[in-house]
Amino acid sequence: MRRRTLLLTGVAGGLTAAGSRPASAAPRHHVLHVRPGGSVQAAVDAVDGPGWTVVVHPGTYREVVNIPAHKAGLTLRGATHDPRDAVIVYDNASGTKKPDGTTYGTAGSATFTSAAPGLTVRCLTLANDWLRADHPEITGTQAVAAYLTGDRSSFENVRLLAHQDTLFVDTSALDVFDRQYFRHCYIEGDVDFVFGRATAVFEQCHFRTLDRDVDFTPKGMVFAPSTARANPYGILAVRCRITSGAEDGAYKLARPWVPSYETTAWPSLVVRETRIGPGIDAVAPYTNMREAYPWQTMRFAEYRNSGPGAAIRVPENRPQLTRAQARSHTRETYLGDWRPYA
Repeated sequence: MRRRTLLLTGVAGGLTAAGSRPASAAPRHHVLHVRPGGSVQAAVDAVDGPGWTVVVHPGTYREVVNIPAHKAGLTLRGATHDPRDAVIVYDNASGTKKPDGTTYGTAGSATFTSAAPGLTVRCLTLANDWLRADHPEITGTQAVAAYLTGDRSSFENVRLLAHQDTLFVDTSALDVFDRQYFRHCYIEGDVDFVFGRATAVFEQCHFRTLDRDVDFTPKGMVFAPSTARANPYGILAVRCRITSGAEDGAYKLARPWVPSYETTAWPSLVVRETRIGPGIDAVAPYTNMREAYPWQTMRFAEYRNSGPGAAIRVPENRPQLTRAQARSHTRETYLGDWRPYA
């Protein structure tokens, strides 16, 4: 991903409220508008209760945005239907040093972070444009576009752009099964670029692997789930497509992530009714992150996928759901009583 031409923004200016009333009365319309010269974070900070919408007008907003847990029920959306028009971007990596000399770590590198339950994001681009080539001195190369916790987080028509660890779908605690839903989103990256322990459903999304400039394969993996053992549902991709900017067979579909802080994790991934392009290795689509946790012992399965990357060339390398098993792996079963798609 090439570094974009960016418009620097500040906190002052560019923030307006619609339908505001005196402080003693509730606003008629809970809407804040952010325009170039303003700050998305300043708008989030100004939200004082549930039901607010922050509208981000066309422009590039170079800042880190953090939505805390108490900002429940917030909607953040672009002012147009094209997510390319409004871009929130920054360039921290896991190994980037903070002012105090410590490093950000994977989650801390995120351009966009939310712990708020009931979050809705639409028609925006969230990006991390940190590049390995620009920082050969940094070994912690994870650079997250979005780090999400909190139940009932919904993303529609959103672009998520980075390289390693683009989208971190996490939960608010090890024993909590937060649910996240992505529809009509575009997600690109190279190494483990959709990862984490949330119950995360991707419907009609487009995953694209980048042409990483390395002389080895695999160049990376699309998914790296770290689902808690007690959680029956991990990552589900349904009616999606997977394309690549790299050569055929250069990428793996997934590998399991068993974190050192949660060694009882039992990663779960189901990819169904998805078109998988030739960029995915059809002979051996899965690999290990650590030999102590082989992918064959994890909850990995596919169902009725198509495309050259979905060809079943070595059956034992591509676990398939039966029709009866597939009935347990739908957006309805994963999301339960939450209906963001209704």
